Order: sequence, then C-alpha cells, then structure tokens
Amino acid sequence: MKYLKSVLTTVRRESPILYTIVLINLALTIGCIFGILFDDRTLVGINIWIKPLKFAISTGIYTLSVGYLVTLYPYSRLKKNILNNIVSWSLLLEMVIIVSQAYRGVQSHYNMNTPYDGILFGAMGILISINVLIMVLFAIDTIRLKMRVPRSVQTAILLGWLVVLFGSWVGGQMIGQMAHNVGVVDGGDGLPLLNWSTVAGDLRVAHFFGLHGLQIIPLFAFGLFKKWSAPNKNHSLVVIIFGLVYAGWIGYTFYQAKQAMPFLTL
Repeated sequence: MKYLKSVLTTVRRESPILYTIVLINLALTIGCIFGILFDDRTLVGINIWIKPLKFAISTGIYTLSVGYLVTLYPYSRLKKNILNNIVSWSLLLEMVIIVSQAYRGVQSHYNMNTPYDGILFGAMGILISINVLIMVLFAIDTIRLKMRVPRSVQTAILLGWLVVLFGSWVGGQMIGQMAHNVGVVDGGDGLPLLNWSTVAGDLRVAHFFGLHGLQIIPLFAFGLFKKWSAPNKNHSLVVIIFGLVYAGWIGYTFYQAKQAMPFLTL
C-alpha cells in the first residue's frame, strides 16, 4: 500500500495532468458502477455500462503507470510536459467517446452503422495510434537512455513496453476482423464482468494480458530487487526469464483464441 501511495504522490507532483486523468477515470469507474446498478439496458448481451467500466479501470491504471514511468527517464521538463499532454488528452477523448456511446446505448467499437458512429470509431483508431507511437518512443528511449532505476528494473520496463506493443497489435487484429470473438459472433456466453467468451476464441484475453504487462513485469522486477540480495546480472537474468514466460503466456492465449478455443469454460 505504501508503494501505491508513493506512486500517487510522485505522479501528482511530477505529472499533474496525468494524475488528473487518473482521478477522472476513477470518477468514471464509480459512475459506471452506478450505471450498472440503476440502468438495465443491455448491448451485445451485457449491461451497457460494463464496457466503459472496464475501459475506465484499465485506462486509469495505464495512465498512472505512464505518469510514474515518465519521471524515471532523463527527459527535460518540456519533453515530459509534451508526452504527458499527448497521453492525457488522447486517452481522455477516447474515454469520452466510449462513455457517450454507452449512454446512447450503441457500440463504441466496430460500429459503422451510421456516419456519426463511423467517425467516432475512426477517431478512436487515430487516438490509439497516437498512443502506440508514444509506446514505441518509450521503448526506444528505454534502450538508449540510462533510467533512474536499477538495470534489472530498466530491463523489465523495456520488456513491459514490448509486451504492451504486442497487446496493442492484438487490438489491431480485432479491428481487422471488426469483432472480439473468433468462431462465434460477439455477444454470446462470457465470463462475468470480463465477458470473455466461454464458447469460442476471444482476442480480448491476449489483449488484456498484453496491455497490463507494463505493470506486471516491472513490479516483479522491483519486488525481486527489494527482496533478493544478488548481483544485478542475476536479477536481470531472472527478469528476462520471467518476461519471456509472460510473453509466451500471452502468445498462447492469442493462439488459443485464433483456434476458436475459449480461455475458460463455465
């Protein structure tokens, strides 16, 4: 808990605009929970507020992660401000689209039913592409710059960015087929809340684990560094092994989905 408090304090001090976006997503999360409780409208088989709820939580976590990680790079104040503003406004606009479409009772993703819906879906694609370019920049800078962390943690951050880029690529695969599921149309039986298909393949599984590799792998490295007194090269080796195993797991869930196999069955 104290580490989370430290991260929040750092982001609030060094990346105030990203901290504001985190708070906005927290407010949206609470609002979506109330929506689920008091609005019984459904879309593609689930309550209309479940999707924006998931995106608000995921976006808040990603924004907090970027807000903290950017403080570890030897960037100038100007470069930090530019990156913080690009990430903040692009993710905020995407959330506005997702929430507004949910309020209208229509899909935000893969929705080309009207010119207006198509424009919003296209705008989301542009906003996500901007963030992917920022991810590429962070990955390159993680390779070429010395960050304010131990080498093993910097290695983990690089692996995290690479895994996130793969997760984003999986998102592109979903856009390419204009659906989440493989083998059935979207909207069938799924896991509670997550709604991952329990009867066919679902690319959201690999997408989810990919996007959150940015938290899981560095947190593993940080915990290892704190708990294990060993040479840094040994830390780095274990981190690399963990990162490769985690990447392999994501690759497996992607393969599983492409074979129209459900992640879990109920």
